Amino acid sequence: MTALVKLMRPLNCFLASISVPIVLVTLYGLDTSLWPSLVTTLLGMIVVSSFTAGGNILNDYIDRKVDRINHPNRPIPSGKISPKNALILSGIMFIVSLLLSLFLPHTLPKLIVVFASILMISYEVKLKKMGLSGNITIATLTGLLFVFSGSIYGELMLPLILALLAGLATLGREITKDIQDMKGDLDRNTLPMKIGKSGSRKVISISIITAVVLSPIPYIYSLLPLSYLITVIFADIIFIYSINLLREPRRAQRFIKMAMGVSLIAFLVGGII
Repeated sequence: MTALVKLMRPLNCFLASISVPIVLVTLYGLDTSLWPSLVTTLLGMIVVSSFTAGGNILNDYIDRKVDRINHPNRPIPSGKISPKNALILSGIMFIVSLLLSLFLPHTLPKLIVVFASILMISYEVKLKKMGLSGNITIATLTGLLFVFSGSIYGELMLPLILALLAGLATLGREITKDIQDMKGDLDRNTLPMKIGKSGSRKVISISIITAVVLSPIPYIYSLLPLSYLITVIFADIIFIYSINLLREPRRAQRFIKMAMGVSLIAFLVGGII
């Protein structure tokens, strides 16, 4: 049972699922009388958690041969769970996510789960080794978390902006990670391998700067108050600083991740204050 739980990576599942309450608070604040059904929120979180668990397990199944060397203590290479059972469990998690989404209000959340499942499987089976295509896929999946979260409440404008900003930042971070892992990525055709570190840094900078430039949009269009703008400025400063660290990719990606966290806080602050 411990190996099974480890295979699912519950912390990752939880962190993905909190996109739902983040969007809820951003849209409706802390006035619970304005909140849609709590059941909808909890169900949405379970859908995201199940989907994430399926993706985590599939990742370990696909990487099982490499993990024999790099991560021999993981459930599959250690022999605690067979590859066949892991694949079956991954399929079950994706199916659970799809079935539970049928009980959510509106049609769009159901379509997003189907589309995201296809994207996730495509990424693990093929796109992961294709460099930029894989980066874009992960960025898209990250953005879809917030679109899905908004769609279960029938709200799309603000979640779409959040998804765009999160996707751009994620794209920059993924390419930064590829620069960091260049020596070990012999079986992947990553962007840094195609255009070099210098060219990749330019792409990362464009992606992050675009996110920074677009970050005031919720305030400009009166979707969020001044409190959001003030808070997101701190995230933008960290984003810009991370660009200056791109020659140290390990540090740069940590700061990008930090800036993404502050951005989420900015949306929450905007919803609350």
